[in-house]
Amino acid sequence: MARIPRELIPWYPTVNTDLCTGDRACFDFCRNDVFAWDEETGRPIVKNPYSCVLGCDACAQVCPAGAIAFPTQEELKATVRRLREELAV
Repeated sequence: MARIPRELIPWYPTVNTDLCTGDRACFDFCRNDVFAWDEETGRPIVKNPYSCVLGCDACAQVCPAGAIAFPTQEELKATVRRLREELAV
């Protein structure tokens, strides 16, 4: 069975810079190199979005400011179902 290319699945964090306190919790937590640290702003940036593990939202859970968001699990499941149908995988 063929796999859905990861780049077609929009599962990755977004950072609300208005809420972000720059505490580095997400950056220090993620071991998948999703984030880079922007020294100029003192905030994380999503550098490698497709390195994020599908379904993982742990960085959002460790963010004390609640500055990280993901699509819902339902949205993820619906996207994967749609892509399976479209790509016949």
